[in-house]
Amino acid sequence: MSIPAVTPVARALLSCFDKRGVADLAQALHERGVELISTGSTAGVLREAGVPVTEVADLTGFPECLDGRVKTLHPRVHAGLLADRNDPAHVAELQELGVEPIDLVVVNLYPFADTVASGAPAADVVEMIDIGGPTMIRAAAKNHGSVGVLVDPADYAILLAELDDHSGLTDGLRARLAATAFRHTAAYDAEVATWFQRDEAFPPQLSIALPRVAELRYGENPHQGAALYADPRFGGQGSGITDAEQLHGKALSYNNLLDTDAAWAMAVDLDDPCVAIIKHTNPAGYAVAEDLEVAYERALEGDPVSAFGGIVAVNRPLDVATARRICEVFTEVVIAPAYDPEALTVLQGKKNLRILRMPSATRPGPGWTLRSVSGGLLVQDADVGDEPWDQWRVVTEATPDENTLDDLRFAWIVAKHTKSNAIVLAKDGQLVGVGAGQMSRVDSVRLAVERSGDRHVGAVLASDAFFPFRDGPDAAATAGIKAIVQPGGSVRDDEVIAAADGHGIPMVFTGRRHFRH
Repeated sequence: MSIPAVTPVARALLSCFDKRGVADLAQALHERGVELISTGSTAGVLREAGVPVTEVADLTGFPECLDGRVKTLHPRVHAGLLADRNDPAHVAELQELGVEPIDLVVVNLYPFADTVASGAPAADVVEMIDIGGPTMIRAAAKNHGSVGVLVDPADYAILLAELDDHSGLTDGLRARLAATAFRHTAAYDAEVATWFQRDEAFPPQLSIALPRVAELRYGENPHQGAALYADPRFGGQGSGITDAEQLHGKALSYNNLLDTDAAWAMAVDLDDPCVAIIKHTNPAGYAVAEDLEVAYERALEGDPVSAFGGIVAVNRPLDVATARRICEVFTEVVIAPAYDPEALTVLQGKKNLRILRMPSATRPGPGWTLRSVSGGLLVQDADVGDEPWDQWRVVTEATPDENTLDDLRFAWIVAKHTKSNAIVLAKDGQLVGVGAGQMSRVDSVRLAVERSGDRHVGAVLASDAFFPFRDGPDAAATAGIKAIVQPGGSVRDDEVIAAADGHGIPMVFTGRRHFRH
């Protein structure tokens, strides 16, 4: 068994904005015989803790200046960091210059992203662009053959254990810490670049650094690896699926996450008590009611066969009565903003049921959706936000009454969350039929009618995009559909409107399309 190469730690430089644990670390290093160097505020914390420390200004012979913008940018610091201890010429040059090497750097950076999120003025944000910190981190990480670098307080204990076990830092740990350091500075630079490009809808270069949230069991299929990464630009607001807390059940899969994300987006897109049941990102059931139990029963009626093995999302705290009803059907995931204690106990009786809690029932905010294509990414604005109901216009002789309009709005929301070509049939706040993902829109109409049983009679129909021909409205009218909502915009709109007028059913144009590929 080979013994890993070890470099001793005789001298360390500490400069931390986040000072959690730094005094304890410094005390532990001091007890292990390490000489400590530090910048002004960090040095003050160490002195208060009774830890001997030399200020960087005393090392360099040059005071901190320009309101702290220049502290460590000096050859006595960076030559000490960048000298290759395995190169005799470097070692000789340090001796000639009277520069002592630095073996360990402990640095974390100004809270740039937090400052941006606080709404601080631009001048304050600019002051949070760290210069000396990233420079020291990168120097130490580049020279990881000789120097260790710590940017995460979670690694302090690992470092001390390494010193105790090996009386220094092994090659393996130095390399791992260097990788962490470069990830840290890359993410920081991405945050800064994003802020500078904040007024550009789609900047010339997309700079994103995504922290891994979890490694998944596999991807869409068992032979595919997968992981979940969070987008810090749009996450952390309590409305994204990466903000969910898992309370029970086995690990989430790639497909679980896709379906749960789709279910949650549907559940919170209406204000009334609402239940969404999703299968393969399409709605198998969707309903509103005065309480969740009734809403669940009505959602389940939408397609009780497809609900088997589905995802259930609710936009209210889940009560015990609804929990019992959910447990009667095999369900993969339940997601809610909260759970009554008794409801949680009931659900936890299902060993493999994954139970997720969201911080709130707020709708996902503006952001981007990213999808991979061969060789790159497609980026677009997310299809979120309030619907422009006031821009709807009736284009037929017949006019829908208020109850019919309510159903048209409900159906339109469902169509927004359904794979194109999407046709949705709804009645009294309940999804009764779906035609999704078909190559022909009229086929989607026929499929939705077929899957509704006999519930399509008197229902309304929503189409996520315009009807290119009158065959769709003709098929809907023949089935007993009482009203249609669609974006409009076809070159044959007049023909389509004439078809609706011929059947005496109202048609509404939204002026907005909701393709979902």
